Amino acid sequence: MTGQHLALPRPAGFSLAAGSRFVMNFAASQGGEEAPALNLAFALDRTWQPVGVRLREDGDTISAQVVTNPTGAGDDAIRTNLIRILNLHVDSDPFVAIGGRDSVVEHLRRRYPGLRPVQFPTPWEAAAWAAIGHRIRITQAATIKQHLSEQFGRRTAFPGGQVLDSFPGPETVLGLTAVSGLPAREFETLTGIARAAVEGALDSEHLLSMPPADASAELQRLPGIGPFSAELILVRGAGAPDLFPANEPRLARAMTALYGTDDPAEHQRIAQAWQPYRSWVALLIRRWLEDETHEIARGATARDVPPPDFAKQK
Repeated sequence: MTGQHLALPRPAGFSLAAGSRFVMNFAASQGGEEAPALNLAFALDRTWQPVGVRLREDGDTISAQVVTNPTGAGDDAIRTNLIRILNLHVDSDPFVAIGGRDSVVEHLRRRYPGLRPVQFPTPWEAAAWAAIGHRIRITQAATIKQHLSEQFGRRTAFPGGQVLDSFPGPETVLGLTAVSGLPAREFETLTGIARAAVEGALDSEHLLSMPPADASAELQRLPGIGPFSAELILVRGAGAPDLFPANEPRLARAMTALYGTDDPAEHQRIAQAWQPYRSWVALLIRRWLEDETHEIARGATARDVPPPDFAKQK
């Protein structure tokens, strides 16, 4: 134990248990458990210092116990990263207002109470996930990513017995000559992304300082990063709150089932009502899709997504 205890804001409508369940069910995550708590093992943005943190709800705040901190990362840096990862900087519950404008969102808000996006710890880790997962199944990519963490990350044993390994920083990856299970072409992409991260191209503050279209264009200049991966990095890595992913086939299929149209332009029009939290609503929709189809867990695509009885059908 390090003895560090941090107090984080607990926004209205936020549920740490919902976030923990989300993390636990996401193949690329390092954490989550069947409890009203959340264990996270990760490397900080910019410095890549590894930490292991156990979070619990404590009245009007969230208590963060730093379990592992081998390089002495400061309280402010750990707190800033946790607030971004859990999206705790938004005081209100934006789904309430959006649900008042969109009955589908209102149903999803009630089905998943307290769920907010839980980010990859850094844009670097999100970009690495995109490189590792290129052209292979999510479950296979998750295995490769987990092996990287076990071999080169920092291990944390949490109270209660859960053991997690943080994903290594880009400088560590640049010191490798290969990654088990990762083809040479994808490894070359991964090292190119790692080099860009070391040079500051994947800094979260930098990416969020630009309009999403400009940030996406900049990311697509990195090796192996196309429109889909750029959106993933911005939404799931940097935490851009108001980007509707236009290049995500699963989201498009879910929108078709929920809103009765397969027109991408109409999807964009519908999403206008979700501003300024279009990324957040897209998360609820993806969560609904997986619960209905279990396609990620099965490693297969569900071609037909039956519309639910609450959906807006023409």
